[in-house]
Amino acid sequence: MRAEMPFLIVALASYLLGSLVGGVLYSRLRGQDIRERDLPGSSGTFRQYGLAAAAGVMAFDVLRGALAAWLAHTLTPDATWLAMLFVVLGHCYPVFFRFQGGGGIAPLLGALLVAAPLTLLGLLGTGLAVIPLYKATLQRRVGLNAVPFATAVAVPVGLLLALRWGGAADLLAGGAVMALRAGHLLAAEKRAT
Repeated sequence: MRAEMPFLIVALASYLLGSLVGGVLYSRLRGQDIRERDLPGSSGTFRQYGLAAAAGVMAFDVLRGALAAWLAHTLTPDATWLAMLFVVLGHCYPVFFRFQGGGGIAPLLGALLVAAPLTLLGLLGTGLAVIPLYKATLQRRVGLNAVPFATAVAVPVGLLLALRWGGAADLLAGGAVMALRAGHLLAAEKRAT
């Protein structure tokens, strides 16, 4: 049992860190719940509260992912993917907020910053290139916000980069949770229309 303890600590701590969703915490400080109008990530926070609030939420959410990956790197160096899985899971399905969280992008970025920085650089470059193209061509027809769409494109590119530069298991773990959450959000959107 002792050999498994670091893995359990990483999984639990990462999930609990992930469950501290910055957008929900910020909106609650303002006496509201952002989830009644938008997703609690930095994009939704920007739409509801402006740039300064969104930057703070983004920094907080990235920091949570980085802290989870650092903890894993310290306790279980070969299992940073475990931190990635659970920090993104916590952000998407937070125990503190009725399992209704964000899309998982910021904690994924933070965890990759620690676990696979070169892969992160490739992901960000791909995402930043896709967003303006998507907005100009497909967004009206697809109806999905630009950031989730860019993420859906960037993650497969990131996997190719991760195979060369490291972080493939991390990206697969976080990306799987994000894909699950995206599916749930799309299904909920279709039910609402």
